[in-house]
Amino acid sequence: MASSPPFGSASSAGDNPKKRSGFLATARMNKGSYVQFFAMTGILLLSMRSLSQKYRLRDLQEDTSALRRENQALTDRMNNIKRDLLREASLDSSGLLASQLRRLFGEEN
Repeated sequence: MASSPPFGSASSAGDNPKKRSGFLATARMNKGSYVQFFAMTGILLLSMRSLSQKYRLRDLQEDTSALRRENQALTDRMNNIKRDLLREASLDSSGLLASQLRRLFGEEN
């Protein structure tokens, strides 16, 4: 009595070549569906990347406006400090401190 080979062995796959190439045959028959699936997946991924870039751009614009406001605030503060220093130095009777500050700040007056 001959025993049959176990299921899934090389001889059983060789017996039925149709079963082995079933996936490829199905893929060939539905080639249009696969192409459409991959195209739609690509479009979805591009849309997600575009949306991500849109939000990143918005965040960068907000950061830019915040940095401009901060820059303006620091410039105003620096000008106020400079003005107060020059005003206090002008109270000095010798005028030496005021001239040193003007030279330091690059002012001619």
